[in-house]
Amino acid sequence: MKEQHDILTGMLNCTEAASILLAMTTSLADENALKELLQKQGYKFAVTELGGDASKSEFREKMTRSIIGACLNCSVISKTAQEIHAVLHAAADAKSGYSQNLLQANISCKVAIVRGNGWIAVTLYGDSAAHYITNHKRMGFGIMHI
Repeated sequence: MKEQHDILTGMLNCTEAASILLAMTTSLADENALKELLQKQGYKFAVTELGGDASKSEFREKMTRSIIGACLNCSVISKTAQEIHAVLHAAADAKSGYSQNLLQANISCKVAIVRGNGWIAVTLYGDSAAHYITNHKRMGFGIMHI
C-alpha cells in the first residue's frame, strides 16, 4: 500500500485536484502544509473566503471581485485580458456549480484558485442554508486553459 504522502503527491500532479484539495482544507495548519507542497511542485495559488446572501446580485459581484483580487494579490495571474478572462470563466463555472438550485440562501465558502500546467482552476467549498438548521455542504468547480 502506498504511503499517504505518495498518494497526495500523485493527486497534486493535476491542477484541478490541487484546487479541490486546497479548498477542502479545514485548518490553517493543513492549508499551509498543502500550500508548501503546491509551491514545491511549481503551482501558483490563492485562497480567500466569502460569505453572504447568494440571492443578491451584489454578493455575486463581490465574489467575482474577491476571486480576481486574490489572484492578482498572490501573483497567480497578471493584469492581462487573457489571464483575467481565464479566471473569470473558471470562476463563473465554479459559481454556477456552487449555487445550483439555490433560491434564497446564506452561504459561506472557501475559494481556492490554483494555476499550473497551463490551466487555472477555481474551487468553492463551504456551507449554504436558507435557515441555520438546514445547513449543508456545497462545492463548485471550474477550470480554464490559460
